[in-house]
Formats: sequence, C-alpha cells, structure tokens
Amino acid sequence: MNSITKAVKIPLVLKKMHEILASGGFKSYLVGGAVRDMIMGKKPHDYDVATDASPRNVMKLFSRVIPTGIEHGTVTVLLMGYSIEITTFRTESGYSDGRHPDSIKYAATIEEDLSRRDFTMNAIAVDLAEGSIIDPFSGRSDIKAKLIRTVGNAHDRFCEDGLRPVRALRFAAQLDFSIEKDTYLNIFEQETLSVVSKISIERFRDEFTKILASKKPSIGLKLMEETGIMNLFISELIPCRGCAQKDIRGFHEFDVLDHLFYACDGASPDNLIVRLAALFHDIGKPAVKKVEQTDAGNVNTFYNHEQRGAVITKTVLTRLRYPTKIVNDVTRLVKEHMFHYEHTWSDAAVRRFIVRVGIEYLDDLFDLRLADIFGMHRVPVRVHDSEAGMNLIELKDRITKVVAEKSVMSLRNLAINGKDLIAAGIPPGKELGRILTELFSTVLDDPSQNTRETLLIIAKNIYYRK
Repeated sequence: MNSITKAVKIPLVLKKMHEILASGGFKSYLVGGAVRDMIMGKKPHDYDVATDASPRNVMKLFSRVIPTGIEHGTVTVLLMGYSIEITTFRTESGYSDGRHPDSIKYAATIEEDLSRRDFTMNAIAVDLAEGSIIDPFSGRSDIKAKLIRTVGNAHDRFCEDGLRPVRALRFAAQLDFSIEKDTYLNIFEQETLSVVSKISIERFRDEFTKILASKKPSIGLKLMEETGIMNLFISELIPCRGCAQKDIRGFHEFDVLDHLFYACDGASPDNLIVRLAALFHDIGKPAVKKVEQTDAGNVNTFYNHEQRGAVITKTVLTRLRYPTKIVNDVTRLVKEHMFHYEHTWSDAAVRRFIVRVGIEYLDDLFDLRLADIFGMHRVPVRVHDSEAGMNLIELKDRITKVVAEKSVMSLRNLAINGKDLIAAGIPPGKELGRILTELFSTVLDDPSQNTRETLLIIAKNIYYRK
C-alpha cells in the first residue's frame, strides 16, 4: 500500500538542495535512516537523498561535489556545512558473491528505488518538494510496532547481502526493536549464515562497534550468539556459555558469557575501549577454570585468566582489524583488570601500581571495574555507598596525592641517565640497563633518593658487588 501523507518538516539545507535539483527539472527525496529518525521524533545525524538526476547532472548543478561512489550512482554534495549523499534512483539484481549486486540499473521512480532496500523502516521517503511521506511497504506501522521486517521475502533479502542479517541485530540493539518472526528465523538458515560469512571483516566490525555503542549492547550480543553469527566472527566467546562462576562465595550470578554481556551494558556507551574490555575481560576463564574442594563447599577458580584473556583479546581484535591503539589499549585493560587494592598499601605500592598499569589507563581501568561489578548481578554500583566503590575512591585519592608530589613514574624521571653511568665507569650494555631498573625501583620505594649524587653511589655499589 502506498501511503502518502504530509508529515515532515523539511530542514533548510534540504529545501535548498531541492531547489537546486528542481531548477534542473529533477525530483528529490530524503531517504534512509534520517526519515526513520524523524518519524521516531529523533534528530537525524546525517542526510541521504535519492533523485532521478544522474550523477553527471548532479555534478553540473552543485559546485562542490565528491564522487564517493559514482560507480553505484552516488556522489557527496557539500552544501551549507553539510555532507549529503545523493544517489540516483536505482534497482539491483544478482548477488552472486552475497555482498555486491552483479548489476545496478537506474530506476524510474522512488517506489522502485525503495523496493531494493533492506527493512521496511528504512524504505520510506520524504518528497522534498512538499514534505509528503511515501511509504509503500508500511514502514511507519512497523516503526510504531517497534518491529524490524525485511522488504519482501526475508530469505531473498538476506541472500542478496550478508550484511543485512547483522544490520538487523544491530538495529534491534540500537533501537530496542524486535525482529519480526519470519525475518528472524531466516537468519538461522544455513544458506543465510553462509552468505553472512562472506562479508568483509571490516563491514562486520563496523556493525559490531555500533552494537557496542547502543544503550544495551547485550540485546544485540545475545542475538548474535543465538543466530550463530557470533560463532562466525568471534568464536572465542562461545566457550564462555555454560562456564559457571556461581559458588558458595556469592560473587557471581551468571555464567561467564552472560556476565560479559551484562558487564558491557554496565560500561559507558561513549567509551569503546571500556566497552570492548568489558566484553572480553573474562574471556580467558573457560581455559583456566578449576573447581577446588573446600570445607565449606566447592569453589570455582580462574587463576591467571586475565593473562590468558589478554592474549585471546589481542587475537580477536587484531582479526577484526581494529586500529592498533585500540587493540593495545583494550588488551592492557584486560590484562590489568584483576588488581586488588587494600588500605594497607604503602605509597610505594601505589606508585608501583601506577607504573605497572600506566597512568593514562587508570580512569578506564576503574570504569572497567565498575562495569565488571555491574555484570555480576546487573545492579548499578552506588560508588559512595558500597565497599567496592569506596575502595576505588580511596585509591583514586591516593593516586592523586602521589601524582601531585611529582613522584618518579618512569626511567625518564630519574635524576641520572645512561650517559651519566657510562661517565662514571659503567660500560654500556645489559648490565647498565639492569642498574637503571634497580635505581628506578629504589626511587619508587623512596623518592628522596632521586638525586644525582645518591643514585651514582647506589649505581656503583650495584655494579661493583656483582
């Protein structure tokens, strides 16, 4: 049913775009996620426009145009401070590789163009001439029902492009929508999963990252597990299902995988590093789990799981082709997440903790600890009303104090360097490096020792006693 009603207020930049296209005799329509967001009462982040103008005609009409996807009929127009993708009406056919259409043909109408889109909620257009809504697949009804449904036959849509099932899961998490039954069941089909497995790792990673940025990523993550898509791309998480943690101590309520999902929920959606670390921080547990018998009952142990987890995390994130800095930062957090602060720590112990973890990682490490605690019982941590929260506050205060004292936190801060030791008669080589490390350790214990004269005396004593 082609439902057309006047409902949308056209932003000024789109009015200007319409005027320019209309001056050449062409039609223009707002399409895609911006329309969906407007119908849901949200502010769009960007705009996509469909037109019957060819890319060549668009480039003639606008002065600033980037041919971003001209082979697919798409160019990007820079107008009034916006970057707007304009795509010529098109239809697609044949997806022999399950990723790209074998042929793309220009279409005559906006309805034909909408028929090639993935889900009904994304197959709605707004006529920029008057603001009327074109909704041939009842997308607005599905938006109202918070339902994700394919345009036409689900099996056909998913076999055309293996990214579509992953997008369905992402939209479910991002929008808190349900996936229509037939649409969802088709994701489980072996043929569908075979096509999904062909998508590039970068395309999967981008959708996965958007799931992690949603308010409640556990929704999308559980759907990934249920459908089998997780096993295709992050199979290392699968052994965490059924790996029990609950024992007489009462620390954990869930198995490792649910704990990881809920810990991810407990991290800030604005911090990808912590969200990734929350998802992977206990991934090493299944490999090291042991059950110890005590007088009070059996206890589950996971000694050194953070070390094993750091190795697995680095492997996964590297395979997903995250930037090296993200891989290293997340791996560092996973490796260090098992710290246990106690009131009895000396200032030297605090300094050693800062040096081991790295001062630049501390805020994220503390946020990971709070997410970890949330994931145990899905209860938010009241920082000022809990022992764990007060512990973190105390440690933060002590770190602030130590940093304010301008304590030595690296070899660069020592009052002497390798050249000084060489001048004092200590030859270059591994021994010199070992001596500098011992000097650094000395100063961590007692910052007052960090003078040139004192360190030279200590260095010579170390060298000549060997």
